[in-house]
Amino acid sequence: MRLSVLAALVFTTASLAAAQTTAPWDYQGKHGALTWGRLDPAYKACSEGHEQSPIDIRGAHLNKALKPIEFHYLAGSVAVENTGHTIEIHVNPGSYIVAGGVRYDLVRFHFHHPGEEAVKGKLADMVVHLVHKSADGKLAVVAVRMSEDMGSPNAVLATLWPHLPATAGASEKVTDMVNPGGLLPADRGYWTYMGSLTIPPCTEGVRWFVLEQELGLSRDQLRTFAALYKMNSRPLQDTHGRRIEANE
Repeated sequence: MRLSVLAALVFTTASLAAAQTTAPWDYQGKHGALTWGRLDPAYKACSEGHEQSPIDIRGAHLNKALKPIEFHYLAGSVAVENTGHTIEIHVNPGSYIVAGGVRYDLVRFHFHHPGEEAVKGKLADMVVHLVHKSADGKLAVVAVRMSEDMGSPNAVLATLWPHLPATAGASEKVTDMVNPGGLLPADRGYWTYMGSLTIPPCTEGVRWFVLEQELGLSRDQLRTFAALYKMNSRPLQDTHGRRIEANE
């Protein structure tokens, strides 16, 4: 019995140590995006990978065989977390998409300011990344670019923003019903390519869907996020000849 307890303690300690081995990172300064690949061996894909995100969307090839993404999002309570790098929204199970015949469950979404994905060199004011995972562990991210030029406040942000934690590591439960579908534009046409996570460890093999139509948000909503994160976007990455496809 004592050996079992001791073994469990050793395993737990080892697990905690492993979880704490990755190096701290940031978007600017000595731990900034240009240094990520040198900060930790676990981050080597950030500098050595050939399918990194975000990218500049241009020269997309029309693929009429690509079907529309099926969105099956449910309203529910959420948890709003300030991770120290962004505002992360954790959702209840049940929401999912179907893309390319594969079901991907929505696990969380978060925001970057300014937007990370460019379209012909132009960045949006902000972007929301809706992160999904398939049953076999593959990731698919839907990116929705947001523009203050389009004016009116976004209803989902109007529900979330009063609950934004001001300090890193803090979180708050939002009991009001939040439907991620309110972060989708009316036109769901998209560009798609294979890429990576846009934060360390920059893991590749991520299927990206960048919606073509932008979504509006108000100037106050943009300023509220920017007050917490003046800049939390990774620079554009080389496409290395990757094929970008459009579904319409």
